[in-house]
Amino acid sequence: MPVLSARVTDDVAARFDAAAASTGGRSALLRRLVEGSAGGAGLDPSASSGLRDALRLMVRLAAPEARHVADQARSLSLPRAAWVAALVRRHATGAPRFPRSEELALLAIHGEVRRIGVNVNQIARALNTAVMEGRVLDTELGAVDDLRRELRAHIAGLGEAFAGNLAYWAVEL
Repeated sequence: MPVLSARVTDDVAARFDAAAASTGGRSALLRRLVEGSAGGAGLDPSASSGLRDALRLMVRLAAPEARHVADQARSLSLPRAAWVAALVRRHATGAPRFPRSEELALLAIHGEVRRIGVNVNQIARALNTAVMEGRVLDTELGAVDDLRRELRAHIAGLGEAFAGNLAYWAVEL
């Protein structure tokens, strides 16, 4: 979904935020203004492919709880609302939520696992078609075993990352 942005003075931003506070916030008001200007006032919001079926929820917290949410969100490089949503999502669905840096690390690990798998397939293909005897075959089989061990280590690392993430979001009673 495209993002539109505009630079305004601090005074204009403050006045816009004050006007938007009673209408769902800055993004909601901007979205309505853009849709109205683009001739989309009659569009059905559910017809838009970018909108999620989400409910906005406002929660009031005491200062210590709010500090806890802010600290936890900051430690995971998440906005406070995203941290709270991730906590609720974890308890409602059991689905893990990773901070962006961890998602990138897991994607990198996944890419490494795929590359190793390609290498294992190439070696297996070569071993199946080549006529090798004695020490040469033993060397090639040793390389396949090394790759298999590395692949298992990466898979174990992914499992530990998921287990750690699920443990983070678990409730301690």
